[in-house]
Amino acid sequence: FVGSGAGIAVAGPAIVVSYLIAGALAMLVMRMLGEMSAAMPASGSFSVHAERALGRWAGFSVGWLYWFLLVVVLAVEATAAAQIAHGWVPGVEPWAWVLLFMVVFTVANLTAVKNFGEFEFWFASLKVGAIVVFLVLGGLAVFGLLPDTDPVGMTNLTGQGGFLPNGWSGVVSGVLTVVFAFGGLEVVTIAAAETDDPARAVGRAVRSAVVRILFFYVGSMLVIVTVLPWTAQQAGLSPYVKVLDAIGVPSAGQIMNIVVFVALLSALNANLYGSSRMIFSLAERGEAPRGLLKVSRKAGAEGGGADGSSGQAGGVPRRAVLASVAFGFVSVLLNLLWPDTVFLYMLNSVGAVLLFVWALIAASQLRLRARLEQEAPDALALRMWWFPYLTWATLAGLLGVLLLMLTDDAARPQVLWSAGATALVLLVAVGREWRERRGSRERSALPDR
Repeated sequence: FVGSGAGIAVAGPAIVVSYLIAGALAMLVMRMLGEMSAAMPASGSFSVHAERALGRWAGFSVGWLYWFLLVVVLAVEATAAAQIAHGWVPGVEPWAWVLLFMVVFTVANLTAVKNFGEFEFWFASLKVGAIVVFLVLGGLAVFGLLPDTDPVGMTNLTGQGGFLPNGWSGVVSGVLTVVFAFGGLEVVTIAAAETDDPARAVGRAVRSAVVRILFFYVGSMLVIVTVLPWTAQQAGLSPYVKVLDAIGVPSAGQIMNIVVFVALLSALNANLYGSSRMIFSLAERGEAPRGLLKVSRKAGAEGGGADGSSGQAGGVPRRAVLASVAFGFVSVLLNLLWPDTVFLYMLNSVGAVLLFVWALIAASQLRLRARLEQEAPDALALRMWWFPYLTWATLAGLLGVLLLMLTDDAARPQVLWSAGATALVLLVAVGREWRERRGSRERSALPDR
């Protein structure tokens, strides 16, 4: 809703192509993740798949990196939502709003899984409704069917330097700007493990991802660059507001403020849910403190199997929720106190982690698909398209994005800091495996008594 303005500023009308490329990467990753999650549902989702495919080091690394990513981004969302609320009610300080949001969503996630679903249902309904209304109004404006509007046709797509005003380099820069807008889709496969029919739930969610990406992301960008010249957009300002203002919607800025506010709270809710389930799954497999396996009494037992299957049995992993929100509070505090120093380093350290996670998902799918075809072909209810060619193409695309980020002055620190954080986690993972193997060899060398 806001960040797309920066993409339009560098790519012009070709931002539509940038969204198509980034959306295709996200869609392919979701298809791979959906294939594995439908065949082997687990609360840890891709962390469990990575462990099964590549070894414990991979499951440990991707699980902890993703958990760290969610709890750091959670701080950005809480702070941004607080700033909007502070604008509405100046008498309440932003930190008080942050505290309120964190407490409300912590309580909701501690009580029952259905509360997370209820919040997400209403949040999603408002977001989807807002985009549908925007697309309808924008479409009417394009054809001059709104009061005091004239048909714009293709003028804004071909004028002001043409469809590619900054060439294909602008499209590439646009991809770097918008690819992270698709982060968070992975949470649906984590949530699927807690449904009555995980394979069916994840299959339905992944299949609908194609429609959502084309309709909501690409469709809204096409409306924006068709209704207004791309030169009218500014980085940091919502292009949705600019369009609504142009077609005469009263209080467009406040309307979008409400939509953005709801979107931020939705992301906050989803990230708290996803992070708690990820660290719970790590604890199940012995990769996080076992004390995090405590679940609410609705569950028949505490903890689960070492195979990565969820041991929640319908209950809520309360200690995992509290652990995630505790670090979330720390992140928020750092964001409030040192946004340009300590927290900026933390944010940079997770800036490219999403791409590393996606790459590990693709690598895991390459290994597991071959294994499933041999051992359990009936479990492949949802299959990756044109395997293995599209999987390899996705890996190449993700590597290309990372290399391009290294050539971009603004994105380079994110790649370098994220690479450092990833290397640190990998070092810990390999060290743990080495110690365990060494201990196992020493025990096996002891004489029997």
